[in-house]
Amino acid sequence: MASTSTGIEWTDKTWNPTTGCTKISPGCKHCYALEITKRFPQHFTNGFTFTMHPARLQQPYSWRKPSRIFVNSMSDLFHEDMPLEYLQQVFEVMAACPQHIFQVLTKRGSRMSELAPLLPWPDNVWMGVSVETQAYAHRVDQLRHVPAAVRFLSCEPLLGPLELNLDGIHWVITGGESGRGHRPIEADWVRSIRDQCIAADVAFFHKQWGGVRPKRLGRDLDGVEWSQMPRELVGAAAD
Repeated sequence: MASTSTGIEWTDKTWNPTTGCTKISPGCKHCYALEITKRFPQHFTNGFTFTMHPARLQQPYSWRKPSRIFVNSMSDLFHEDMPLEYLQQVFEVMAACPQHIFQVLTKRGSRMSELAPLLPWPDNVWMGVSVETQAYAHRVDQLRHVPAAVRFLSCEPLLGPLELNLDGIHWVITGGESGRGHRPIEADWVRSIRDQCIAADVAFFHKQWGGVRPKRLGRDLDGVEWSQMPRELVGAAAD
């Protein structure tokens, strides 16, 4: 399960040079990645312990078709146990594969902003942070200073209303929590974020309403399927 096509609507495939993570905020409560390691223990011999996979660093070189690649769907590149040297190697691979767009998402905004000056930031690396409640909106401020060509927010699982400062942000994704025990999402929370994006001229993407079987509920918001992508699209992968 090193890389795979994915059902995530805003990307094409995943690449996991590390796996495993540690819960740090309310959005982690029902972590889908943790559940996957439990379902497929044969693929995750260390369980959900943070683990580096150096052999996977070469994978993007062999992918000829330009793709949007979600980096570390099973981990967090800015995890506390990630060595700077290995992180730099991951970024060097992304820089060397301009045919792809690499979408990096973290909940560790402090470490991201701390290490950003030590990393290359080619145009094909999109950097995002998770913002599940207003209490974690400070991650947006941390992201704003990262020199990525595209900076985005993943408000999933969206657990409450958000008032966002979208200066310097290019893209916002919303989504409800899925799976058993999922926490509810309110349409007005999504409408508010959509309206904030429209006012700020920021691309808006509503991924799902959540639930046990989220596909059944569709993606429409008031009769519209919002699937906007950032304008700063780079290379054929974004066409």
